[in-house]
Amino acid sequence: MAGLTELVERAAAPGVVAAIDDPGGGELAVVGRATLDGAPMTRDTVFRIASVTKPVLAAAALVLVQRGTVGLDDDVARWLPPLGSVRVLRDPAGPLDDTVPLARPITVRHLLESSSGMGFVSDFGAPVMELLRERLHQGPPDPDSMPPTDEWVALLDQVPLVHQPGAGWSYNTGYELLGIVLARAAGTTLGEVLAETLFEPLGMADSGFWTASGRLGDEVAAGPDGLCVLDPPAGAYTRPPAFESGAGGLVSTVDDLLRFGRMLRSRGADVLTEESVRAMTTAHVPPQPGNVFMDGAGWGYGGGVDVAAGRPWQVPGRYGWIGGSGTAFYLYPNGRIAVWLSQLQLRGPDDYSAIGEFLTYAASA
Repeated sequence: MAGLTELVERAAAPGVVAAIDDPGGGELAVVGRATLDGAPMTRDTVFRIASVTKPVLAAAALVLVQRGTVGLDDDVARWLPPLGSVRVLRDPAGPLDDTVPLARPITVRHLLESSSGMGFVSDFGAPVMELLRERLHQGPPDPDSMPPTDEWVALLDQVPLVHQPGAGWSYNTGYELLGIVLARAAGTTLGEVLAETLFEPLGMADSGFWTASGRLGDEVAAGPDGLCVLDPPAGAYTRPPAFESGAGGLVSTVDDLLRFGRMLRSRGADVLTEESVRAMTTAHVPPQPGNVFMDGAGWGYGGGVDVAAGRPWQVPGRYGWIGGSGTAFYLYPNGRIAVWLSQLQLRGPDDYSAIGEFLTYAASA
């Protein structure tokens, strides 16, 4: 079998930092360019990790649950009043004016499970999808497009839920809500919550909602005329954002994500309890047949949990998630940690063209 560096060199992305970390050792590959004008990729290049933010946010939430700052069954309308009066679509793909009342409160547990009803459905043509994009600015992370948090919260009751809380699975927006709840419950910013609960204890010095390190690469996408730059190194992630996105707003490095993974592998170290780690990595929501986001996995807290080996890269018990910016983080039942960081935005939630071979390699042990 080819080694990790040879595998990464075949990737379509202009540059990649990838790591396999086992309890007894590991591999690291650093390949290509961090920017299209030729700056080399380095081990400490900072990446926009997009939805790989979600496992990190879930871990921070469980720290606050352990402390009693929030409870899993707390009604989030305590911190987000518009959600107390939100309506629920009778049909997730149906017209926006065909709604019913909320049957039960949305809780912190619902947000962790992505079962709150607020978020994306698999039918990209559903009317609610356009409303989520227009009103709540849901889509590929873009700090410059997001309004300040209080303005965003004021819009929540304009967007109906796609199902009753606890009665389904919907993607992304629940983690925006969770981030706001954590910040308001702690009486500070989400960035400060993450720093105090995780980044400082774990030594994740390059993780946050923005970076002044000077080590950020390009964010690029494939266009009709080749690769184009969506966000340059001196762009949107070099200043504090108006909205700190718990669903996809973090930047990080391979070593910071390995530190996070090792914490989970060690059953929480001094950050999480073993019970909290088990809760994160257990499938609370079963696979949703046909759901383009789930790829046949169940959902734990902050990430998917494989329940069957339906794809070459799936291993029952594997926990983690993929970011639309071209990133991935997974923890395997044997203790293996796999991290893939590139700057090439994925074409959609089912784009495994670059990451799939890496994850298959990671599943091979």
